[in-house]
Amino acid sequence: MDLAKIVRLVAVLFAVVAGLVTIPQSAVIIVVLGLAGGWFVEEDRRGPYMLMTLTLALVHGALGPIPWGIGGYLTDILGSLSALLNAGACMVIVMAIVDRLKP
Repeated sequence: MDLAKIVRLVAVLFAVVAGLVTIPQSAVIIVVLGLAGGWFVEEDRRGPYMLMTLTLALVHGALGPIPWGIGGYLTDILGSLSALLNAGACMVIVMAIVDRLKP
């Protein structure tokens, strides 16, 4: 397993756990892990990554109405994953700009 997969796995696991329980400074940790994960997005995967980020940002609250409290947990988990991907998208944008500016 390479470093990119390890970073992605740790980031997603932390985002899921942070969606379930309260962790102090979890937002900062999610942003740092998202930026690190965005660093490892390959150039040919940037478009699908940005599409996934936009889609998750739009729909992460749609599962709230599911009864028995399950919808709240799912919404919180998907919200944490959305924050993770949004931070990664910022890094993807920066990497795309750097690639364009390279001679």
